[in-house]
Amino acid sequence: MKLYDFVGRGGPVMWVLVGISIFAILIFLRRLYHYHQSQINSQDFLDGIYNVLKRGNTVEAITICEDTPGPVAQIARAAILKADDPPEEISLAIQHAGLIEIPRIEHNLVLLATIVKVTPLVGLVGTVFGMMDTLTQLHINAPLAHSGDLAGGLWQALMTTAAALCIAIPAYVGYNFLLSRAESLVLDMEKASADIFTYLVEIQKNRAALETHS
Repeated sequence: MKLYDFVGRGGPVMWVLVGISIFAILIFLRRLYHYHQSQINSQDFLDGIYNVLKRGNTVEAITICEDTPGPVAQIARAAILKADDPPEEISLAIQHAGLIEIPRIEHNLVLLATIVKVTPLVGLVGTVFGMMDTLTQLHINAPLAHSGDLAGGLWQALMTTAAALCIAIPAYVGYNFLLSRAESLVLDMEKASADIFTYLVEIQKNRAALETHS
């Protein structure tokens, strides 16, 4: 049986499920690529930034942050731009950058979660349509209804349910996998925020101490 014929037996709802499955795959692959690009060794990155800042090359540090993908680099950039301001200003800049980056990290995750929840319901609609078709054929051909008259509706009922589950289960697994990657990125971002804030405030304290002694 060809794939087209197999899907065709499921009726119009089956084509809707095929569209949903393609959409879910595209979301998963795009999010996976984004997380792969954004995931960096935050500690190594910050150590490199600190070495540049120790040489007094703030512009180079900012350029490195701009050329590095991911939320950690954007947090570092926001903090460095406020490096000479009071600690409160640095903290606000970091918080503002975090508020911008978190929606980027979570982008389309809600949509994938919606697909996970809605897909079984779409399959259920196909099942209802299939059973309605079966009952219609039974009514039309009664009392001499044959199994062939009922097969089309039963095929549609069973295939849409099975297809919906085959889509929803992998989508749920994929959603949880992406969610774990997103949480990892957010955790790295929070650690980097605290780290660079502490570093910049310490530089200000050391500078103030030197100015006092001089």
